[in-house]
Amino acid sequence: MTDVFIIDTNQGLDSAINEIFSHIEKSGPILKSSKEVYIKVNGIDFKKHTYTSPEVLEAVIVYLKKKGAEVYVMENSTQGNFTRLVFAVNGYKDVCEKTGANIIYLDEEETETFQFRGKASVKEDPKGYNLMTFRLPQTVVKIMENRDTITYINIPKLKTHSMAVVTLGIKNQWGFPQHADRGKDHNYNLHSKLIDMFEILKPDITLIDGTEGTIHGHYPPTAWEDKLVIPFNILIGGTDTLAVDVVGARIFGLTIDNIPHLRIAYERGLGEGDLSKIKVVGKDLEEYKEIYDWKLFQKFPETVKIIKGKDLLCREGCQDNPLIFLQNLAFDYPEKFKGGWFIIMGKGHDDDLIEQLKSEGYTKGLVAGYCAINEVGKDLRKEFGRKNVFFSGDCNNLAETVKAELKLAGMSAFDLPPLSYEETMKILQEAQKHGTKALIAVVF
Repeated sequence: MTDVFIIDTNQGLDSAINEIFSHIEKSGPILKSSKEVYIKVNGIDFKKHTYTSPEVLEAVIVYLKKKGAEVYVMENSTQGNFTRLVFAVNGYKDVCEKTGANIIYLDEEETETFQFRGKASVKEDPKGYNLMTFRLPQTVVKIMENRDTITYINIPKLKTHSMAVVTLGIKNQWGFPQHADRGKDHNYNLHSKLIDMFEILKPDITLIDGTEGTIHGHYPPTAWEDKLVIPFNILIGGTDTLAVDVVGARIFGLTIDNIPHLRIAYERGLGEGDLSKIKVVGKDLEEYKEIYDWKLFQKFPETVKIIKGKDLLCREGCQDNPLIFLQNLAFDYPEKFKGGWFIIMGKGHDDDLIEQLKSEGYTKGLVAGYCAINEVGKDLRKEFGRKNVFFSGDCNNLAETVKAELKLAGMSAFDLPPLSYEETMKILQEAQKHGTKALIAVVF
């Protein structure tokens, strides 16, 4: 049996962290010979409810420091953003300064190139594998090369995900590849690619921050937090990341059969995926009877026309990221948001698409993903002009999507962080000075 621990945080975070690590340490010490511990948080963004709790991070650091650890906190935030800004806004920087932990902005590091096998059609590769290259930051490479001496702890947040179904321990490692490499093949093949990353680097410990959980995807508009954020008040941890993820998914009422990347990990022998062979300590899973929806909440501004291809449309790629960001702009910034534009995605559009748009008064918009760009992009730009029709390439170039939607909505990237223009610019300039490779959605 593989042990996974669920600890109630209502007793206080320090006590809960002590309890869960005490359980884990029964199978061996946390610290290795170097006493270096690298923590990967889920710091996708500074938007409320999207990131690992700073309070959980602080409690973990304090525990490790008492053990004599040298602690490093690392992240490479989502496309369109940069990690130094996220840490400044969401509290991670303050936590690290308070506790003496070292910050590593992975987007500012030199990289090495690796080849992931992925999954492709037989036509592309008779063996069923599509060999693609990805760049990983030097700290990640260091951990990979020193597994016997370095401890790596993964602290994701308990979230569903409209593209990956859940984003827990395994999905949290998608923050390692550099931005420019994440959008390639970020379609129905995403699930295999997540496991490619997991296969080359597995955490020593995964600790899911379940103080709250998000449903209907990983990026809920703050305006809907009363509907999409659930206070679970738990931590879920163990040494087998797949087993921890299976238990985390079960909190949402989901099984491994609902989650392609967990099923692939189990099929490749990368952990225990059979819930009947996982011993859950601390809480009875029968307490969690509700099945929560992971699909994107279906509410969008009426002033933006959404056109989906009839033949092919990947929710993992050009569908959900544009729609997620559209929701956040429209419903969290209603006083700034301007509609009157279109989003076109996928393959298989009507021959009279342009006439339909013109008849409804639409003359500008975003074409998301190569399928739509190749099918209708040229004609749309010819009709409405290059300045009015934006392209977001790859299967999921979130940075280009963010830039386009901000421009179309009459907004700027500087409208998003709760900082002044001057404060944001100072942090951006510092990141650029240190060589950030993030794809930043700066629209002046």
